[in-house]
Amino acid sequence: MQNRLSGRPKMPQRPPKERIKDFEEVPLGLPEWAAVEEAKRCLQCKKPQCVQGCPVEIDIPGFLKLVAEGRFEAAIAKIKEKNSLPAICGRVCPQETQCEEKCVLGKKGQPIAIGYLERFVADYEREKGIQPPSVPSWNGHRVAVIGSGPAGLTCAGDLAKMGYRVTIFEALHAPGGVLVYGIPEFRLPKSIVAQEVDYVRSLGVEIELSCVVGKTLTIDDLKEEGYEAFFIGTGAGLPYFLNIPGENLNGIYSANEFLTRTNLMKAYLFPEFDTPVKIGRRVAVIGGGNVAMDAARCALRLGAEEVCLVYRRTKKEMPARVEEVERAEEEGVNCIILTNPVRFIGNDNGWVTGIECIQMELGEPDESGRRRPVPIPGSEFVIPIDTVVVAIGQGPNPLLLETIKGLTLNKKGYIAADPQTGATSLPGVFAGGDIVTGAATVISAMGAGKRAARSIDLYLKDPNKFPQWR
Repeated sequence: MQNRLSGRPKMPQRPPKERIKDFEEVPLGLPEWAAVEEAKRCLQCKKPQCVQGCPVEIDIPGFLKLVAEGRFEAAIAKIKEKNSLPAICGRVCPQETQCEEKCVLGKKGQPIAIGYLERFVADYEREKGIQPPSVPSWNGHRVAVIGSGPAGLTCAGDLAKMGYRVTIFEALHAPGGVLVYGIPEFRLPKSIVAQEVDYVRSLGVEIELSCVVGKTLTIDDLKEEGYEAFFIGTGAGLPYFLNIPGENLNGIYSANEFLTRTNLMKAYLFPEFDTPVKIGRRVAVIGGGNVAMDAARCALRLGAEEVCLVYRRTKKEMPARVEEVERAEEEGVNCIILTNPVRFIGNDNGWVTGIECIQMELGEPDESGRRRPVPIPGSEFVIPIDTVVVAIGQGPNPLLLETIKGLTLNKKGYIAADPQTGATSLPGVFAGGDIVTGAATVISAMGAGKRAARSIDLYLKDPNKFPQWR
């Protein structure tokens, strides 16, 4: 009998020297035998804590039991009762800090590899052919969803399953939001995103592309077209900068621009595609999150000889997933920790040539709970560099928000919305994801979309009884 406390399987992946030459996916997925054996380790707890750690409320023990029995089609059906994007979640959801962190087996050994198994059954279904779902007839109500990222796709899919006629309005020319413009092909293939979007479409959801709500049309226009409720899931796409001298030099990108050019506009296939990205011999990425890791790993694949990550705390405090940090270092990214840029240095032609930095030490914890980085006087030094990517976060784009009269924002400019219902200050208008919380994870945005869908259903059944607007 297998020891249920024994180690979980390692994810097979392509070797670093091979994978840095292209944008093909790095993790390869579990083989069938390993998936079955791993699922058998589940204790089938009567009060499963793992489910409490899942923002989209998947019946995790239920789908693991089906995997253990080899009933993979039933397992993916069980997941899709709650989650319309399992192939995406199985790849980019930080399960180690959510469902897996709650797993009882993790207290004395290693938790079940829930994320690996979710990816396994999603990929199994894709290989066998995804069956179109049965959807209820139209209940007579129309809902508009603004933004086709993880929050919008989840909200739209859940509403469609309830019988609502839903249209998603997306500003870009491809659906998926951050899933297509922010996450590289080697971590989340665009074919996977397209497959998941097609599944949402198969539920009856319509998607209008290249439609900028706030410019192309307004919420008032949509009301005139018969939409009765709205979900805003536009994400946080306005890049933050360091606001230090020299930041306007050529060769300095925001992570948003760098990754959008690379991922959505396929700069990695230039000149086959028309979008270039200038990559020098030496690239520095400022930041320590998943976006910073993605940018650094893209720079290597685009031809940089040296890539360094400049981060003001230590690796322990990096918000990026541990496995993404490990993969970046395997590929040759050099992490320069306890270091903070103070100015950019350029040449006579206006191109960046270096970063003047100061060394840091960790002081007392700040409001984030992490120890505050404190400059060490007199420790300045220069890093020679040709290209810089600033990946220190992003905020709300005011384009849409400025056109919605009466919509309350918080002090940081995000939409003020109830965390449980997604209700905003305007009756019939709901919001969720990064546009409410600031930059967070794909799965947390999906959870917000799911909660908002339930609230929209309650609201449209009887607006007068919805608690926020009595």
